[in-house]
Amino acid sequence: MDIAHQRLHNQLIEKSPHAMAAEVVGSMVAMQAQDYLGALWAIGLRTRAATERGVEQAVAERRIVRTWPLRGTLHFVAAEDVRWLLELATPRVIEHNRRRLRDEYGVDDKLVARARRVCEKVLSGGRHLTRDQLYAAFDSSRIPTDGQRGLHLLWWLAQQGLVCFGAREGKQQTFVLLDEWLPASRRLSRDAALAELARRYFTRRGPATLQDFTWWSGLAPADASAALEAVTSGLECETFARHRFWFAPQASGKTRARVPRIHLLPAYDEYAVAYCDRSAVLCREYAIRADAGN
Repeated sequence: MDIAHQRLHNQLIEKSPHAMAAEVVGSMVAMQAQDYLGALWAIGLRTRAATERGVEQAVAERRIVRTWPLRGTLHFVAAEDVRWLLELATPRVIEHNRRRLRDEYGVDDKLVARARRVCEKVLSGGRHLTRDQLYAAFDSSRIPTDGQRGLHLLWWLAQQGLVCFGAREGKQQTFVLLDEWLPASRRLSRDAALAELARRYFTRRGPATLQDFTWWSGLAPADASAALEAVTSGLECETFARHRFWFAPQASGKTRARVPRIHLLPAYDEYAVAYCDRSAVLCREYAIRADAGN
């Protein structure tokens, strides 16, 4: 089984049918985006005839959104997927970090509630504010933002679904109220959301193992197992090096590259970071470096 090549194909790197950035992001479910320009590149290389301006236009048109939906890490997500992803994945992340944020930064539920009221006040009416402008609003309400407190407050509020990133103003990122920025979108039951996440993960990132999916999604192991179980009837499975790899039927290994090609990937591209075990695509010494950088 040629895992590396099948992933190139399934992740839309070798060839993509999509001409629109929003189609790519929707197909991929979520694309890691803590490096903003790198994320634009990652979307663009999977989009036919893409330009940086075209990808950013999808942000400005509110077709894709940058926020913290998985593992507490920034991703681009299609607008229609933001809310159900947040509802499914972020409560566990917040709970996992609650004590650390309280003990190390003094950020707790009471402080977050106060920050929430400030954001609702200063962002309502469709206003966009930069991080520094929001920090100033917090500080004027005696909510400390020094020592990374401000960032952790915004991180928490974004995972609660209050704020997300809006369009850039010059070189500055802005924040907006999520419910004002995006129209109403579908909600999924928890079981349906688990199945949807697993189906789309293994379709676009397969061949992959359950352990890969568990790491990437940030779900509890039991939830990740239930999610995979819900969609196994629509997937194929092969055992390689004593591990079970799952993938969509069209990714059964029949695709072969016609000629050698070089693909220039940005930092944190899903091709490298969407797996717990990255040895299929990275030499060991480079896989260690990628692990250190998430």
